Amino acid sequence: MESPAPHIRPATPADEAFIRAVMPRLVEFGPPAWRDPAQLTATDVAVLLESVRAPTPQRQVLVAERHGRPLGLLHLTVLTDFYQQQHGHVADLAVAAEAEGQGIGRALLSYAESWARALGFPWLTLSVFAQNERARAVYERAGFEQDIVKYLKVL
Repeated sequence: MESPAPHIRPATPADEAFIRAVMPRLVEFGPPAWRDPAQLTATDVAVLLESVRAPTPQRQVLVAERHGRPLGLLHLTVLTDFYQQQHGHVADLAVAAEAEGQGIGRALLSYAESWARALGFPWLTLSVFAQNERARAVYERAGFEQDIVKYLKVL
């Protein structure tokens, strides 16, 4: 039996425990050695909670849930790139481990696309660590393509 489509709603301060629980999923793949997973997660949580407390049309957090149970989250922002092109950006997308493969991520990406289109943006971007091959495959299946590739040299 196919699972019903998730309900996507704005996050509230009551979602803090879920946000704190799901954000470590973003570093489970094993980030590069020069990145501290705990620091990455702490920064993500702080930024998300600030966006939950003070959402704007330029920054918002959404929760995907089924039967009142949160299963995924989406953090949307508006960015302006180096070439002065304003666009929608998926700052964070995380799905609870028990909800993997149930269409939660696809539903959140679809929501993000609709949001960006409604705001008249020419494109939607997201960033992913090169080492996160599973997430990259998901994004490529959803139609995302590489744009600018960032290189880093540890000093």
